[in-house]
Amino acid sequence: MLNTLKQVFRSPRFLVGFIIFITIFLTVIIYPLIVTVNPLDMVGNGNFFKPGTYVNVSETMTAKKYTLNVDVSSASKLDRQLDETQRSKMSDWLVRFGGVDESEIDTSDAAALVELWKNHYSKDVDQKGLIAADKKYFARLDGKIDNMLASSGIIIATENEDGTLSENSTIDDQAYVNIKDLQTNRTFILGTDNFGRDVLTELVAATKVSLQIGLIAGSIATFIGLILGLLSGYLGGTVDNIITFITNLFTVIPSFIILVLISYSVGSGARGVGLVAIIIGFTSWTWTTRSVRSQVISLRNRDHVNLSKLSGHSMLRIVFTDILPYIASYVVMALILQISSGILAEAQLSMLGLGPATTKTATLGLMMNWAMQYSAHLNGSWWAYFPVILTIALISFSLNLMNTGLDQVFNPQLRD
Repeated sequence: MLNTLKQVFRSPRFLVGFIIFITIFLTVIIYPLIVTVNPLDMVGNGNFFKPGTYVNVSETMTAKKYTLNVDVSSASKLDRQLDETQRSKMSDWLVRFGGVDESEIDTSDAAALVELWKNHYSKDVDQKGLIAADKKYFARLDGKIDNMLASSGIIIATENEDGTLSENSTIDDQAYVNIKDLQTNRTFILGTDNFGRDVLTELVAATKVSLQIGLIAGSIATFIGLILGLLSGYLGGTVDNIITFITNLFTVIPSFIILVLISYSVGSGARGVGLVAIIIGFTSWTWTTRSVRSQVISLRNRDHVNLSKLSGHSMLRIVFTDILPYIASYVVMALILQISSGILAEAQLSMLGLGPATTKTATLGLMMNWAMQYSAHLNGSWWAYFPVILTIALISFSLNLMNTGLDQVFNPQLRD
């Protein structure tokens, strides 16, 4: 056994896959011990907050101010706050309605672009071809530019008893606060999702649940396939014909179609994480059965098996002591592939809205479903779905690498 393990861990493919998988596994175990909040807590009152650190605005007003000698000129503000989309739209407007030649416009020079904008833009210009929403957008953009060009700082006013406002203080452009002075701040490395939940914390919890689903589904499918394959391959005859017929019947009909039909018939009310895992397991055993059967057929007439038969050993003893050890490595490889298939099957079901119906936990498939329903892919909120896709890909990639590495070790035809 020790020599076998050494051979396995000498396989580069298995080692790389194992390192990736164990990293993911340790992350889902250790992260909740450090971050103990509920992964489904709605920390944001809104959809798809960008990744970053968020501080309490009221605290920044009362915190100690520091004057830093940094560039806060109008040009610097414009470079920082005018993004490429805004510059492109400004350029388009100047060419179409401002009478500016396209060769005069350099969108990389924010200051020059704004100077052209202030000299030619007017909301009263005939903007034929623009819808009302676009006209309002350019008017808002013009006001934003005016605010950026203002150098008097931000005035903080208080309301008097008669309802009028009086200046209380002014925040200078060079006034900064140290983020360590602020007590209330949260960092969202992957932003928030459509419900305002921390994507990173939710992703770790979802990965753990998806791994559980894959393990349960893979174990069930492998167990059923192993038992039926052993019986079919060893007994042969009528038993083999019946099992082969059932296996072929389930093989002809795509297992995913059966999975969808069963999940739909169960109903969303009863479709929990455990039940979905069991359904996936009971619809994924066919190829394991066929593979194990073929392996057993090649072993059942070996000399050591015939010797056990002549010695009067029972069928169970022969199967589990004289046949199963010879296909144990193959069973482990089948289990690895079944776990990967279970995770992917859950993701596919959830994308169709037939995954676990729960508000107490998340899965990788459910996170993809939520992102799709709230159009994260259309509004540029990549952090809501891309990390999920990457996690699913890494899990599948690592498990398949491990399986390939094991195949190289135990399959003589693939050895170097």
